Amino acid sequence: MKIVDAEMVISAVKPEQYPKDTLPEIALAGRSNVGKSSLINKMLQRRSLARTSSKPGKTQTINFYRINKNFYFVDLPGYGFAQVSKTVREQWGKMIEKYLTSRENLKVVLLIIDLRHPPTKDDQMMYDWLKHYDIPVIVIGTKADKIPRGKWENHKKIAKETLQLDSNDTFILFSSETGMGRDQLWDELKKVVS
Repeated sequence: MKIVDAEMVISAVKPEQYPKDTLPEIALAGRSNVGKSSLINKMLQRRSLARTSSKPGKTQTINFYRINKNFYFVDLPGYGFAQVSKTVREQWGKMIEKYLTSRENLKVVLLIIDLRHPPTKDDQMMYDWLKHYDIPVIVIGTKADKIPRGKWENHKKIAKETLQLDSNDTFILFSSETGMGRDQLWDELKKVVS
């Protein structure tokens, strides 16, 4: 997909702050520091539209990025981050749940996991939760470049088994460093935004 226009529109904490238009939305969910912002930047071929940080828990709001004036990437706060208070974690949880269960424009959730490790309990809970609410999901295994090519399929198999991945759900190996998986992911996303 050719990206001609990409802009950060708003950082929201409550529904009344969400964009008022009815453009399709693609949400990104994953634990803190899994590479959601890096994935956005790689998909859009922008260096720093989405702010990346080596410090987990940086995204504390729901960030809406309008692409080609045609659809949104919606970056959700990372889950499973231990160094914020339980109260803050609960607030993030409620904010994410409210968005995911009430947003009619939401077309698909990209569940982003770190391919180097089996999916965490939080990843499993998020996947199960999305399936429970019948929210379409694409699982993205990031940081594939950090694993030898010969081990990709084994890591993918472990991730699918751990999540008990539905055979209808797509799993994409991705690298924000090399761009691997970018074209495949755009092929999937074009189906929901066109």
